[in-house]
Amino acid sequence: MSRPPTEGELVAAARRLGDRLGRVGWQLAVAESCTGGLVGHLLTESPSASDHFLGGVVCYSPAVKCSLLGVPEELIDRVGTVAPEVAEALVDGTLARFPAAELAVAVTGLAGPDGAEGKPVGLTYVAVARRGEGARIERRIFEHARDGNKRAAALLALEIAGAVAGE
Repeated sequence: MSRPPTEGELVAAARRLGDRLGRVGWQLAVAESCTGGLVGHLLTESPSASDHFLGGVVCYSPAVKCSLLGVPEELIDRVGTVAPEVAEALVDGTLARFPAAELAVAVTGLAGPDGAEGKPVGLTYVAVARRGEGARIERRIFEHARDGNKRAAALLALEIAGAVAGE
């Protein structure tokens, strides 16, 4: 998408995911870094969100990623906070901390306006995992302003989760 998704597009994607989770009877939990809680916010825009959304952790700092979600400090020291291995560790930690969740989503990235760790602005990893299965990890580089990158990352997370829930 050449432009950031609109609020309406984001809410519609969250509702589609919620409907799909309702049909399969799954509950979802999230770990959000660069999206800062946006995925959880979008999921709770639906009045029926409590049927499928358990909650999440906004894990903006490396210390929170490690202490609350069990991401190994050594991993962050080796690859940084924005890496596929960290996204996978976040989704695994989310499933461990939310035992009722059948599905977990994790987002880590660099929303901007500056890059970090020698990585470009907009670099984002989304990991989605169903309990007992391996994570699906997607990498993108979004080229919007900060808010647009956050919105694009949230949409990607919702869409991948919907695809996994529909498989």
